[in-house]
Amino acid sequence: MPDLTPDCAACAALCCVALALDKGPRFGLDKPAGLPCPNLAHHRCTIHERLDAQGFSGCTAYDCRGAGQRTIALFDGQSWRDNPTLLPAQSETFGNVRRLHDLLELLTLADRLPLTPSEQATRTALMAEITAPLTPARAATLASGPLPQRARAFLQALRPHAMQAG
Repeated sequence: MPDLTPDCAACAALCCVALALDKGPRFGLDKPAGLPCPNLAHHRCTIHERLDAQGFSGCTAYDCRGAGQRTIALFDGQSWRDNPTLLPAQSETFGNVRRLHDLLELLTLADRLPLTPSEQATRTALMAEITAPLTPARAATLASGPLPQRARAFLQALRPHAMQAG
């Protein structure tokens, strides 16, 4: 099971590059996806200690669910910092892994519900697909294939359990 806790030290500021920012109450500027945030210098945030005060509360609230460090691990520890040609592939993989980790988090939380044996088996099978050895290509296939829709349909079907538990 991958760790869903972000570890910025094991990442390469992928969220600061891969994600688009829309100027507004949560972000102090517009930035297209795929370009480094202008607040990055030497691959570190120059305003990290002042993000909220500078109008970047969206950055402090963001949680990649461990997708950053898992992406770097999928590239054998290499990052776009050392090899800028990796940036497009790492940005795409980061987005795919983040989508998979979002599903994994929800499937993990579903274990708190009073699942039937059949539901538990489905949950376990979905989690096994996500946690199986991953490559950038497999992450793309999983994130864009039928798995997310199957997982969302399964989670939707659990709503009655959540209503009873809540």
